[in-house]
Amino acid sequence: MPNDPSAVQSTFAPLRQPVFRMLWLAWLAANMTMWMNEVASAWLMTSLTDNALMVAMVQAASTLPVFLLGLPSGALADIVDRRRFFALTQVWASLVAVLLAVLSFAGALSAPLLLVLTFANGITMAMRWPVFAAIVPQLVARQDLSAALALNAIAANMSRVIGPVLAGALLAGAGSAYVFLLNAGLSVLACVLILRWRSEPRISALPGERFFAAMRVGVQHVQQSPRMRVVLARIFLFFLQATSLTALLPLIARQVHGGGPGTFTALLAAMGGGALVMALNLARLRHRIGRDTMVYLGICVHAVSAVVVVLSPTLWLSVPAMAVAGMAWIGTANSLTVVAQLALPDWVRARGMSIYQMALMGGSAAGAALWGYVATLTDVRTSIIAAALLGPCLLLLTRKRGAGGTVDEDLTPATPSGAAPAPVIDIGPDDGPVMVTIEYLIDPANAQAFNAVMQQTRLARLRQGALSWGLFRDTAQAGRYIEYFLDENWIEHQRRQERFTAADIGLRKRRLAFHIGAEPPQTKRYIGQPIGSFSDAPPD
Repeated sequence: MPNDPSAVQSTFAPLRQPVFRMLWLAWLAANMTMWMNEVASAWLMTSLTDNALMVAMVQAASTLPVFLLGLPSGALADIVDRRRFFALTQVWASLVAVLLAVLSFAGALSAPLLLVLTFANGITMAMRWPVFAAIVPQLVARQDLSAALALNAIAANMSRVIGPVLAGALLAGAGSAYVFLLNAGLSVLACVLILRWRSEPRISALPGERFFAAMRVGVQHVQQSPRMRVVLARIFLFFLQATSLTALLPLIARQVHGGGPGTFTALLAAMGGGALVMALNLARLRHRIGRDTMVYLGICVHAVSAVVVVLSPTLWLSVPAMAVAGMAWIGTANSLTVVAQLALPDWVRARGMSIYQMALMGGSAAGAALWGYVATLTDVRTSIIAAALLGPCLLLLTRKRGAGGTVDEDLTPATPSGAAPAPVIDIGPDDGPVMVTIEYLIDPANAQAFNAVMQQTRLARLRQGALSWGLFRDTAQAGRYIEYFLDENWIEHQRRQERFTAADIGLRKRRLAFHIGAEPPQTKRYIGQPIGSFSDAPPD
């Protein structure tokens, strides 16, 4: 971490950019609708049933769509126009909100139907989050990315305060139907703001990626990224622990503290307020203690705060404890989000962040169902305490893996030096697979260091979409190696050129530094020939 305080960027610097400011307001409105819907649905469920599992399942239903649909949504966000896709998410949100309002006015909502429509509303987040996560790094400079993500967290937590307060006021004074009606209006407003953005089209001489191939490459990229694997595990385990507090909060307000909608709103708003305070100070705090330490402290502080909330004899102690829990929550989640964003190049960012969000929401949905079930077997206090104990225990067991926040690679798009020679045979875009071989001649004394660099090369090739990779030693000549990798088809092979980053260029220079041949390493490309097809062979 840098020691110069001037390196800490102003949290509000990205808001000086008009486009980011406009989309940030759209994000704020969209998040307000999410929290208002969650508050109204959770409280409405307590009036439809007193079953703790059904109440906790409201949060599970709202987050499960992200787990199920996150990857397809991320693939779409990487291959279609992101502006239109973002706007479409708000159209869907407004339609669901109108349906909820109509059914609520008619008194036709039942507990199962409310869960179904909560799931439908959760589809909005499944579609919206990956595309916005991919848009933000396009709008701000790399040095402002952390500040931009902090502002997104501020928007999320402002909505976490404003949304529940508005929802609570409408619940107490008018009813849940008016909450849903207001949601529809805010969703339309967000859609209008998004459509005012004139995004620059992504220019490529190649046709767009195919949907299922894009999903495969996205999953493979994350699988072959050590940092992303660590981040996914951390965010899943944290939300598995932390969701117990928010999922059971309506019952904490009603059963533990004997309150009504006002108590529920006060607890939820306190958590959002604490998160907002932390978001405003994240850059300064992270500069002092680092992202990994922030994650470790956040997990432990959230656990302690949750226990205080449910064991406190008075609401006056539970409210500040909720605020501290909000601080710990945003400190942990934002730190891991920054690591994920910096670990992903732009071409796969929406897919990678959708998988990140799937892990987050998967942990949230699993936690809501798990701790709701524990609460039905025991009670709310026991469930919260069990969840609080689980988090630090899991952290202790996985402490050697870190949090992925050590070294940031430069993933700026770059063009590899030296264009590949044009093929002398006819090749269709779907012909394949394509095998590439590269021959290296190195000093045998450097074999161990060369192998270490080639292992990094393996991960890089597979992250770019290669189907397989291998390295072979020549049995007749010491120090002669053949690297090979396979691409799915000719178009995917060409697409590799558009996926190069500055980090890939640096890795290539490290490989070539081992080569001692008089000429550069020889690269050859081969196209797969279907069995029984010999159209290029001369006639008998």
